[in-house]
Amino acid sequence: MPKRPLKAALVILVTLALTVGLLGCNVNASSDTVVVGGKDFTEQDIMADMITLLIEQDTDLKVKKKTWLNSNVIWNSMKNGNIDIYVEYTGTGLVNILKQKAVSDPQQAYDLVKNEFKGKYDVTWLQPIGFNNTYAMAMRRSEAKKLNIASISDLAKQSPNLILGSEQDFMIREDTLPAMNKLYGTKFKSVKSMEIGLKYKAMANGNVDVIDAFSTDGKIPANDLVLLEDDKHLFPPYYAVPIIRNEVLKKHPELEKVINQLANKITDEEMQKLNKQVDIEHKKSLDVAKKWMQDQGLLTR
Repeated sequence: MPKRPLKAALVILVTLALTVGLLGCNVNASSDTVVVGGKDFTEQDIMADMITLLIEQDTDLKVKKKTWLNSNVIWNSMKNGNIDIYVEYTGTGLVNILKQKAVSDPQQAYDLVKNEFKGKYDVTWLQPIGFNNTYAMAMRRSEAKKLNIASISDLAKQSPNLILGSEQDFMIREDTLPAMNKLYGTKFKSVKSMEIGLKYKAMANGNVDVIDAFSTDGKIPANDLVLLEDDKHLFPPYYAVPIIRNEVLKKHPELEKVINQLANKITDEEMQKLNKQVDIEHKKSLDVAKKWMQDQGLLTR
């Protein structure tokens, strides 16, 4: 048998190495490891920790976390099979991903995304966790009580005497301030444009009377603010829901029951407090998640 040239031998060795490498990748891909993702803000970090703790406690699966990803990256990662589970919001699923119009009814929004994602993306929406991270209007509790303002309708009546502090995006988006002015008839004395991080400081200093906020922001309880009732349902629902790739759910059906232990467990106010512990008190999200779950009896070790 003639000897192979050295170059040909090297090609064979490289091919063998690549083959072994690919086989190794396939073994890892089929191992009992699930990837839990999280978006790039505190609330998502806490939820990723909670889901991870439940899976590690109640199953034999291993968990790898990929957190602090922006919304587009995390969704594309799920579509590509690089992330198996993460918490999405009904409004984001409906408007940003499905490109449909927002709806005001929470159950209708949930049903729409649940059905559409199953058919289009082979992704299952589990049960809602309970909190709704949507836009809200916030005031100092003492000021709202003094002016007898409990809803945005009440706010509209007093708005000519009040100053709104808001980031530019809220001021110009058609579905936020312009829509509120149209639906509720709000006409503020003035509107001050400011960065998100400065709104709460301006409120504390008395430079503004009202701000827009996200309903689970930890700075709401930290500054003793009250959220006004959106009594005409301007802002669409953004209920937090764990979603999972069907391929993973079929392989590990126990995950549905395990993750659904969080169903309807966390209110807006409770999520505010959890976020506050991380953002204001500078506690680690994992410690906050673990303590809350232990208090709820969801974590036993």
